[in-house]
Amino acid sequence: MPISLKNEAAIAGIGSTEFSKNSGVSELSLACQAINHCLNDAGLAPSEVDGLVTYTLDSTDEIEVARAMGMGDLTLFAKINYGGGAAVGLIQQAAMAVATGAAKNVVVWRAMNGRSGKRMGQGVSGDILSSDIIHWSWYMAYGMLTPVSWVAMIANAYMHKYGVTVEHLAEVAMAQRDFALNNPAAAGYGKPLTLDGYMNARMVCEPLRLYDCCQETDGGCALLITSTERARDLKQKPAVIRGVTQASSRGQEQMTSFYRDDLQSLPEMELAARRVYKMSGLGPQDIDATCLYDAFTPEVIMQLESFSFCGRGEAKDFVADGNLRRDGQLPNNTHGGLLSEAYIHGVNNIAEGARLIRGSSCNQPEGVEHVLISSGVGVPTGALILGRD
Repeated sequence: MPISLKNEAAIAGIGSTEFSKNSGVSELSLACQAINHCLNDAGLAPSEVDGLVTYTLDSTDEIEVARAMGMGDLTLFAKINYGGGAAVGLIQQAAMAVATGAAKNVVVWRAMNGRSGKRMGQGVSGDILSSDIIHWSWYMAYGMLTPVSWVAMIANAYMHKYGVTVEHLAEVAMAQRDFALNNPAAAGYGKPLTLDGYMNARMVCEPLRLYDCCQETDGGCALLITSTERARDLKQKPAVIRGVTQASSRGQEQMTSFYRDDLQSLPEMELAARRVYKMSGLGPQDIDATCLYDAFTPEVIMQLESFSFCGRGEAKDFVADGNLRRDGQLPNNTHGGLLSEAYIHGVNNIAEGARLIRGSSCNQPEGVEHVLISSGVGVPTGALILGRD
């Protein structure tokens, strides 16, 4: 009999470390701090955790975490590939384990010294991403060495076709910074961003300025996934998983995918949208808030079309009308997101999605029943819908 993941599992615990530019501790320490906060949030003992899932890029093995945390027997341990695209994949693995009985209480996490240690923004010009991946070799000769340069190529094509301006990009950055102003954990806490401030910031790779780019952060974030029934017995309101999926499409590369027929859309996100809406039985009209993966501002605008919140070419007007703000039609990244809170490879965006369902966001909109979260743009990706119990 087919197993549906709808309502089978829930996020029952959230934990984060301090987000900083120099943690001064190991990534194992960050992982354990985040997991400890997560389990305390849920009211669950480490000995009750029997599943662990993290990123292939995470430096800490599952058994190291289990031993350091005093966990017992594990029946599930896994790692998911593709950087930011892995975030929702962690949740899918955990939900499948819970739904099938492979594990009862699964912790997922990401811990990284992403500023003081290895910086993702260095791309293949640093030592983060393996430069022997063949497709990057076609672009390195032209100076396309970093994620911002790869995204700038697609952003230029999309902006040219649909008339998107830098003012539209600025609105994404400013809307999320306005949320971060109220979030003590955020890099942008108490630091307003005006249009002049955005425009006068240095150009990183045209058309992307400094505030179009996400943070580089030291920190960790962890989530507990268990059955919806079990979650009801724990300390927090469950954020029930209505639907969750990974997605990759034909012609997919890591970050580039320049050989597709159409550079002005995100086919992997469109696949994720179709699948997560079908699994959940919901549509864009049912979504009250989003946490769209926001390594760069153009990615937010393009995803609005991928998830059918507006038609093709209409996202710029949707953004310009203030719809991503708290009183707008679709408040987005109410913690500040990767742009203005922290870059924990998207797991902090999932944590905010769960807070929105709990009603505990520092910028809580009214009447949030369902939240859509995405992970990774330009890489194999995923989508998740959380709902109230």
